[in-house]
Amino acid sequence: MGSRTASLFTYLLLPLSLALLAAAGAAYLGADNRPSASLRLEQADWQNVTVPAFSDAPQMQDAAALPRNWQRVELPLAPPVALLRQARPPGERPAVIVTWLRLRPGTLPLTAHPLALYGARIKTDGTIAVYIDGQLAYRDQQDGLRWNSSRTPLWFTLDSGKEPREILLRLEHSERSRVAASSFWLGPVDALRPRYLVRQWLQQELPSMLSAAFLAVGLFALFVWLRRRDETGYLLFFCLGATAFFRTLHFYSSLPIRNDWFAWLTVNSLFWLVLVVHIFLLQLHGRPQRAFTGFLVALTVSVALLTQPLLPLLHNTPKVTPLIYVVAALMGAAVCAAGIAASWRRSGEGMPVACGIGICVLLGISDWLLQNNFVSPEGWYLGAYTNAICFATFGSLMYRRYLSAIEEAEQLNASLAHRLRAREAELEESHRRLRDIELRQTISEERQRLMQDMHDGFGSSLIGAIRSVEHGRITDAQVSRILKDCLDDLKLTIDSMEPVESDLLLLLATLRFRLEPRLEGSNIGLRWEVQEVPALPWLDPSRALHVLRILQECVANILRHTRATEIRVRTAASSDGVQVSIEDNGQGFDPDRALAAGSGRGLQNQRRRAAVLGGTVRWESGPEGTRFTLWLPLCAPGQKAAEAA
Repeated sequence: MGSRTASLFTYLLLPLSLALLAAAGAAYLGADNRPSASLRLEQADWQNVTVPAFSDAPQMQDAAALPRNWQRVELPLAPPVALLRQARPPGERPAVIVTWLRLRPGTLPLTAHPLALYGARIKTDGTIAVYIDGQLAYRDQQDGLRWNSSRTPLWFTLDSGKEPREILLRLEHSERSRVAASSFWLGPVDALRPRYLVRQWLQQELPSMLSAAFLAVGLFALFVWLRRRDETGYLLFFCLGATAFFRTLHFYSSLPIRNDWFAWLTVNSLFWLVLVVHIFLLQLHGRPQRAFTGFLVALTVSVALLTQPLLPLLHNTPKVTPLIYVVAALMGAAVCAAGIAASWRRSGEGMPVACGIGICVLLGISDWLLQNNFVSPEGWYLGAYTNAICFATFGSLMYRRYLSAIEEAEQLNASLAHRLRAREAELEESHRRLRDIELRQTISEERQRLMQDMHDGFGSSLIGAIRSVEHGRITDAQVSRILKDCLDDLKLTIDSMEPVESDLLLLLATLRFRLEPRLEGSNIGLRWEVQEVPALPWLDPSRALHVLRILQECVANILRHTRATEIRVRTAASSDGVQVSIEDNGQGFDPDRALAAGSGRGLQNQRRRAAVLGGTVRWESGPEGTRFTLWLPLCAPGQKAAEAA
């Protein structure tokens, strides 16, 4: 698949993916989204009734049996909270209050069943009970306030199968805390479910997914840091992901609120998160800020010690948490201000991080106002999205650094490719020059070899023949023989330049091709009994000519002096060499005498050429003929001595 086809395929997948996501969202929310079919309840009667203690909600409750202290109120209901009174240490037993809300729905716009009751938020630290026409229809928080109660919408279906005439809410709470209640929706389940699911998804499930994704990327950064210990930014990113995950655990946990380690972890992780962001900022803008850092560390450690459950120096930590969050907000604002001041015109990466922590502080303040009844309880908790802000901020840093690393890698690859091409061109030029030098050297060596061979071979024969002809001391037959010998020498010289691939038998075949016509012309039979012999790696053209000269001289001596009628050529191999033997049936001679008398000039040349090759020649002559043997080594001359050294 080509790159253009892949790109076109990708562009087609994008709208298809978006369409599938939209279809999945529509299927998740339900097909019937008709808010006009529902009735919004925005008015209620309410009153507070003091009771001795927390108790179970009864199965039946008649509004007429309650005190007649009803007051008309517009929903949402959010009485002010006294934070200092709520946080005071226990010394007296606080009273328990039951807040009653009475709703009278009236007639629904459309009649469809089953019906459901939906409310964005109900806040209380005791049991929540809902009575439909005096019958208990819903109950929650029997074990007290849970961590995620304020983020969990009220939702249940009515089983009676008829429209309710009166809805009564029983909200039990301590004297020091206050309740809050949003307006309510009553209508068909299919019409109200999308509203409930959207709030449930945006308030709990989406922040949970973002928090888990932040932690997953943080774990990835941790494994990167384990392989690159000198880059502490990856370790800090993991710490951010971990502390952010701990911080938001209580948003999604259905555990009841108690003064335990879970509360300590989720509350203090907010301070850890701010401290890690500050350390990250120090790395980005490069200014130490030692005094400020020391203050932040001391503050974080102090809060951790004061709120730890083993020695509860601050009693009833969940009650004082709103005040602790004020300290955390001030700490975050200080880190934001210090980060902006230090990064201004100094660090392009520090500014977005400092601004990001500022946005997180604002989101936290919004949650704090909502949690403490300073704003309508129908608002949205935005603090859960601080993870998304942190993730986006630091993810953008990673994204920019990732792109920068890719661009640097591309530039480095381009530079390396350019240098490689230049180096290849230099090597090609050097190689061409070496080839030219080697060619000139080869031509020079070949010229010298040919000149030397002409001087020792047919060149000297031609000069001698010319002088003999000039002085009239030679017959025509002798001139013809000399010219034939010179022609054979010239052919052998040319044959020696043919590549023989270290094959001695191929060289002998060439010699046979050249000499066989002369043997046939002299009525001498040739018996060719050569066998396979090992290759001679050192057999180059120059040395091949020496071998040919030695054997040519042997055959020439047979033709001139022995009167033989048959020649037998054989080969044999030994452990350290090969030998070529030529036998004739002519009259023999005394090799030692011929060598000593100085008349055997050809024999001396054979011995000299064999010595150049590291080989030997030997003659065995008698009345029945002569046997000439040439022994050649397997290794090149001098190679054994070099290996031994």
